[in-house]
Amino acid sequence: MPPMVPAVQASARPASQPVPCVGIGWRHPHYGELLHRRPDIDFLEVHSENFFAPGGAALAVLEQGRALYPVSLHGVGLSLGSAVGLDVWHLEQLAALVQRIDPVRVSDHASFARAPFQRHTVHAADLLPLPFTDEALQVLCTNVTRVQDRLRRPILVENLSAYVQLDAPVGERAWEEPAFLTELARRTGCQLLVDVNNIYVNALNTLQAGRVDDPLQACRTWLQSIAPASVGEMHLAGHCRVDDENGGIVIDDHGSRVCDAVWLLYQHALQCFGPVPTLIEWDTDIPALDVLLDEARRARAAMAAAPCMAPGAVA
Repeated sequence: MPPMVPAVQASARPASQPVPCVGIGWRHPHYGELLHRRPDIDFLEVHSENFFAPGGAALAVLEQGRALYPVSLHGVGLSLGSAVGLDVWHLEQLAALVQRIDPVRVSDHASFARAPFQRHTVHAADLLPLPFTDEALQVLCTNVTRVQDRLRRPILVENLSAYVQLDAPVGERAWEEPAFLTELARRTGCQLLVDVNNIYVNALNTLQAGRVDDPLQACRTWLQSIAPASVGEMHLAGHCRVDDENGGIVIDDHGSRVCDAVWLLYQHALQCFGPVPTLIEWDTDIPALDVLLDEARRARAAMAAAPCMAPGAVA
């Protein structure tokens, strides 16, 4: 087995402070180049569902990457918030992949995709938002617990970029999203994957709807409302704005560099949560590998420059 690629040197930081840990999403256009160049990154993250086949070229490539770097498995299909429960086949494929790859983290989203339709369970092929209600929280907790029991490890659950809002029924309590996710982590023992770009996208769309005045401050408040000990990873990505005759909307497309506002929020998140592992996501209009590595270097620099303080202490 080839040697592990060394992490960034820790000599410039106190011995008691963790070394910055930054990875990139590993996508098909960069499979060969990354294996050949072996750049100095701390982990790779792949979409779990792309490697469910029991053999073949894709899985062989992933095993080569795993020989060089820690790997994080990030899923989009568990449908953790579905009231109809989990897809047994999907969970079994994930369990087999986890056993084979031994990832450093396994994650998916606080969303649903499976639902009953005309006496059948159908899959929407999208990440649909949950209402932040007691009932939805219980469904999410039940499904997360089932996944963790099957995988025999905690998972991470990511906050969603949502383009519709599901309101609580009249008379039923509605949670704020950070409290909802923090309670999920408390009840199940899972961790949270905080996607900083998703928070900003939601704030921009909420601004357009007239529900917030200052999107950056709304995002800072969101971050400060999450229990720091529950956060196990952060994601950074790009977004875009789409306009047509009906108006405009901001889309979390993972197709560009991280914008300046999200970098500012990431610095704030580092003060809130400490130097948790951070991923650069890029899934559409994928650029040269060096562009991702440059974004990763910027994240690593931000983490290295963050004040040395206890997680959750905001300057």
